[in-house]
Amino acid sequence: MSHTLGNRESMIIIGAGLGGLSTGCYAQMNGYKTQIFEMHEIPGGCCTAWERGDFTFDCCISWLLGNGPGNEMHQIWLELGALQGKQMRHFDVFNIVRGANGREVYFYSDPDRLEAHLIEISPADTKLIREFVGGLRKFRKALNVYPFLKPVGLMGRWERWKMLASFIPYFNTIRKSISVLMTDYSAQFKDPFLREAFNFILYEKHQNFPVLPFYFQLASHANLSAGVPEGGSLGLAKSIEERFRRLGGEVNYNAKVEEILVENDRAIGIRLSDGREVFSDIVVSAADGHTTMMKFLKGKYLSETYRKLYTETITEPHMVFPGYFITFLGLDKPFPEGEPCTTYLLDEEEAAEMVGIRHPSINVQFRSQHYPELAPGETTIVYATYFCDIAPWRALNEGPEQVSRKRKGEEFHTLPVRRGHEYHAAKRKVSNAMIRFLEKRYPGLKDSITVRDVSSPLTQVRYTGNYDGTVLGWQPFVESGETLEEEIKKNGPVLEGLSNFYVSGVWATTGGLIRAAAAGRHVMQFICKDDGKDFTASIDRHKPLPTHLIHPVGPAAPAYRPAGAYPQLITTRTLST
Repeated sequence: MSHTLGNRESMIIIGAGLGGLSTGCYAQMNGYKTQIFEMHEIPGGCCTAWERGDFTFDCCISWLLGNGPGNEMHQIWLELGALQGKQMRHFDVFNIVRGANGREVYFYSDPDRLEAHLIEISPADTKLIREFVGGLRKFRKALNVYPFLKPVGLMGRWERWKMLASFIPYFNTIRKSISVLMTDYSAQFKDPFLREAFNFILYEKHQNFPVLPFYFQLASHANLSAGVPEGGSLGLAKSIEERFRRLGGEVNYNAKVEEILVENDRAIGIRLSDGREVFSDIVVSAADGHTTMMKFLKGKYLSETYRKLYTETITEPHMVFPGYFITFLGLDKPFPEGEPCTTYLLDEEEAAEMVGIRHPSINVQFRSQHYPELAPGETTIVYATYFCDIAPWRALNEGPEQVSRKRKGEEFHTLPVRRGHEYHAAKRKVSNAMIRFLEKRYPGLKDSITVRDVSSPLTQVRYTGNYDGTVLGWQPFVESGETLEEEIKKNGPVLEGLSNFYVSGVWATTGGLIRAAAAGRHVMQFICKDDGKDFTASIDRHKPLPTHLIHPVGPAAPAYRPAGAYPQLITTRTLST
């Protein structure tokens, strides 16, 4: 888009998830007067937590890409003030996969330990194991040159050549790993358990993922750049919100957008559910993509690419990242034998009890290993999840999926709704099945439960409005995600024929939290270009840089030790701005 837009100063951002908060921070850094409108009472969107009794149930960050130095992802988090003053916690095992037959594999992120462990499990697969681990070693180095700070669509010819040249040492590894699906790669193992377990390295089975994202996550983990941040998911969101406010931004909560106001093919503001209209020079939507395109803008201004994405592709299987079924348990005693993260492969009978389950597996985390500050002393939080289709839950639901009601004269948009007896009975059935499963592996767990909370994909819809309860929007590595990325690269985060409007957040990219945060940086680079400004960003110096602590996992590992009692302490080095 060429700059014919005049002197734009004010900006409205829809949504206070990480994409919206990031967009707001970078907007303020570049001199725009910014307001964020969020229908919930708190920031974060999907990156959230909530209190139940004395427990805080954190339902997002199991690993945070870029939470350690040596890559451009880390610089973005420091610019957003997300990590400063916090302890980053790391585990030497990324995930454990246990089969229904009792066999288990520890997916160490360190290549040497992983190689030795896998060969011990299956000497017959030594050649394939060494090939996989060799690729992981190369990816650890490739992460140092992986670009996140500037969108490819804004790179000049020289910048693109420079970026491509930096990948030359890793070209073959990247080419091979992006062209082979993990389902096909893992099928080469002679050992039947490894053949299945490799598909669950990233907790759930991602049947359309090539090998590359498995390398990317494991390599980041091995580089101490995929741990978890002290304070958890909501703590991360609140840190970025505080950065936004320090920069002069304003957040409006309990403010649900109903329409983007358009005049003469220009976005001029928003209309809220209470009828108020708010005007600005620029409108950015970091809200649910389908809601933005089909409700806020009434299906107008869609190019053929976006029309197909939001009216056809979005309805096809596996084009949108799924939602989760979640059971949280607050236990009144410690379970030192509980592991930070394990994926259990279920038999047919066990899987049949899990309504909407996509793959016969559940991921179980003893969450207080990640975030001890979110549970009282001598207690435990368990977090059990599976990829879940929304359709069976919709079939059981009797009431609206989301409502707005007034309480003491103030309008709220995420309050509980009546879903009917069958829906709640199904939630109890699934959580009871999960508890029975866990009791067999951790005797005494059932009797120690003091608090239980259960969430379905419809819960996600109620709190965020996300399409089908998705937590990440478009799926990467399939038609939807690849089409979206190509569209953004070619035309930017804009809509054809509509000026002063941009999209941000997970629906303007593919991937997790770092992608949402990077989207905010990227959209502001496009806006600055359109306004003839030089984009600027700086690291937040309000608090000290984060520290990094390692916690060993495994049969010989010590029990959990509280903050400050870890065997190894690493201090983040200073990054240049």
